[in-house]
Amino acid sequence: MLWRAMIVMGCLLLGWSGWSRAAELVVLEVRTEPTGGVRATATILFPVEPAIIQRILTDYAHWPDLFEVRMRMAEIREQDGKAFTDIRIDHALFSGERRLLSETRTLPTGGLLTELKGGDFKQYRRFWKLSPVDGGAHTKAEFELLVEVDWSMPDWMVALAVRRDLETHFRIMREKALALAQLQSGR
Repeated sequence: MLWRAMIVMGCLLLGWSGWSRAAELVVLEVRTEPTGGVRATATILFPVEPAIIQRILTDYAHWPDLFEVRMRMAEIREQDGKAFTDIRIDHALFSGERRLLSETRTLPTGGLLTELKGGDFKQYRRFWKLSPVDGGAHTKAEFELLVEVDWSMPDWMVALAVRRDLETHFRIMREKALALAQLQSGR
């Protein structure tokens, strides 16, 4: 009987610390906006330096690798410190490909801002702010996304998809960042 109680307590304690650790890595909030669209905000802790996260976020040709959603880069044009991208997205929520034309630029404050330039969206604005933590060995990333699709679909449904897609996106980014850090360290 004592062994059973110890096993149960061990599972609870180990499970609790795992849940606690996971909660520290990503804090994500997704909500519909009263004026239309969906806003997502997140704070993510990456176990790598900010330069690695910046490198991943500005490797435009490999953006599709950061998502489970099918997408392809139809065009990438970098000029005057800005990147213009034409992304074709094939999401389960809609039939056929949707087009997202956007421009990304690094802000003087160090953030990365992507804004809608055209396509099948009413609104699209994504902002990343990367800050070093633990003496620069890790990154605290603050993320904000405002998205509104240009077809009739309830925002609450888009919000559910955005939450799921971002949770996966942040996990994939973390995995890629760790792999890149190992490559750079020569391991």
